[in-house]
Amino acid sequence: MDTINTRSEILFLYEIENANPNGDPLNENRPRFDTEDNKVLVSDVRLKRTIRDYWFEYKGFNGSNGKDIFVRETKYEIDGKSFVTSGKQRAEIFKESKDKVLETCIDVRVFGGILPIKGDTFTFTGPTQFQMGKSLHEVDIVTEQGTGAFASGEKKGQATFRIEYKVPYALIGFNGIINEKAAQYTSMTEEDKDLLIDGIWNGTKNLISRSKFGQVPMLLLIVNYKEPFYIGGLRQLLKLRTDKNDLQIRGTEDYALDISKIRNALRENSDKIENILVQVDPRLKILDGDQSVELKNGLINEL
Repeated sequence: MDTINTRSEILFLYEIENANPNGDPLNENRPRFDTEDNKVLVSDVRLKRTIRDYWFEYKGFNGSNGKDIFVRETKYEIDGKSFVTSGKQRAEIFKESKDKVLETCIDVRVFGGILPIKGDTFTFTGPTQFQMGKSLHEVDIVTEQGTGAFASGEKKGQATFRIEYKVPYALIGFNGIINEKAAQYTSMTEEDKDLLIDGIWNGTKNLISRSKFGQVPMLLLIVNYKEPFYIGGLRQLLKLRTDKNDLQIRGTEDYALDISKIRNALRENSDKIENILVQVDPRLKILDGDQSVELKNGLINEL
């Protein structure tokens, strides 16, 4: 498979309901939050982890078939002894070459990484980068108190109390880029790109943990360019239209997404665009100004 040699821009939106999109361990695991504009934040690391977990759990990239994930915990057995190690430690223990890691580990080819190998440290800048995600509207954080109990042992029957922080609803957007120059160094291929797109959409859809259940992918645009160019800030060009106060939004029935500024930007730069890949949840209401728009899934020449 050929290495990627053209640039792509990514816009990804997903909704989350009654859950914690990205807890901050330094702040009691509260959702990350911009107090200036009351919008919830999600780190690029969280999105990358979602994609890595999908590759590992659903695509079988677990080292058994010559495909692996570098940034994860891995169980190994050496001299009859079992132990758990991270991908970075694994590289040191097994003396893998950087070329072997790049050949085996899709997450290094796509996201880059720091490889401590044979006394050297190799740093690869990932071709795929995301800015911090942010909600398209103001969001409230609610506090829930729950209880638990010990099932066995000396403390059996004793209750414990916990506090959880959640957002009732948020529509969160990410900007991303695939840099063709960095892809030459990590050997990111077109097949890797397809797996990335799959991981963004289906990884989010299949993130069914206790704190993340309620996440659903809503819109994914991949703008493929003919030349080293990108528009930038696609999320910031979106506008959420609603008759409600932002804090009252609880689902797709409460708003519509105005993409008029994005459509204008894409049309103004159509000579630089090869094509656009679209994936959209049919529940999402989309406007171009005051006109309703229907987006269809697939590869198109014009949005």
